Amino acid sequence: MRVALVGLGAVGGRIARQLAADDAVTELWVHHRDPAVAGRLAGGLGPTVSAREGVQPENVDAVVLAGPAGTHASLARRTIAAGRPVVSVSDAMGDTRSLLALDAVARERGVSVVVGAGFAPGLTGVVARYASLALDRVHEVHVAKFGTGGPACARQHHHSLGARAVEWRDGRWVPRSGGAGRHLNWFPEPVGGADCYYAALPDPLLLRQLFPEASRLTARIAATRRDRLTARLPMLRRPHPEGTVGAIRVELRGEVAGERVVRVFGASAAPAAAAATVAAGAALAVAKGATSPGAGALAGHVDSVAFLATLAEHGLRVASFVGKP
Repeated sequence: MRVALVGLGAVGGRIARQLAADDAVTELWVHHRDPAVAGRLAGGLGPTVSAREGVQPENVDAVVLAGPAGTHASLARRTIAAGRPVVSVSDAMGDTRSLLALDAVARERGVSVVVGAGFAPGLTGVVARYASLALDRVHEVHVAKFGTGGPACARQHHHSLGARAVEWRDGRWVPRSGGAGRHLNWFPEPVGGADCYYAALPDPLLLRQLFPEASRLTARIAATRRDRLTARLPMLRRPHPEGTVGAIRVELRGEVAGERVVRVFGASAAPAAAAATVAAGAALAVAKGATSPGAGALAGHVDSVAFLATLAEHGLRVASFVGKP
């Protein structure tokens, strides 16, 4: 199969390496705003990878968008028009809303548009769908994430803390101030406990698709006092090129046989590497035609059990909280 990859930052570069190593990918076309970057990466990944100065969706089996926020919707429209599936790694609210708005045209063309195929959103939704299989009803889903995957991710994290957040509560969208709503969450080791706050995260928008019956859907991000105080200012220092340790936490509250229950799952990994593993798995799924038409969350396009098993084979494992809080 042929796959086109747009964007070669901390996450995009890792996606390229994973796809290039997969025997199912016969050709991988990589594109970056700086052709020299694409050329260097392609030169180090073998004969199946080539640098392209333009995106030609009609000539590939799938297009993966890992470029800057704000660029995904226009590229997705071109790809849908060519009748090819799209995987977007963006965690920006604007991109998510614009991509979800393409649902009708994607269904009409019979192609899949996977929105938010990263660590969070992405893996968070798949874990939530998996956890829901053991519940009779899902009342609430609460997502939290820790860490950033690279410079672009760090800038988005910074912006999200200073922007308006939303949560789904009792049948309506409720605005929340970014940086408010402090809540102590416990992540898998080595992260442990961290204070998390509302931010402009797209997870609730995607979870709403997956759990239309839920009364509450929230997303928070771990932040320090300095993060919150400077969120509405330009970044004061250059972000780390790759990010460090990261984690996600997914909590479901619901019912089993009429009894109220809480299920908590999480994963700890380098965010850029984890996002790339998820995105590469999504790209292979859509390129093989194993996903359904329309624009929506990753968990709505893949079987959560099988997908988590595939991720585990690549070293990305999800843990459940067992014990008493």
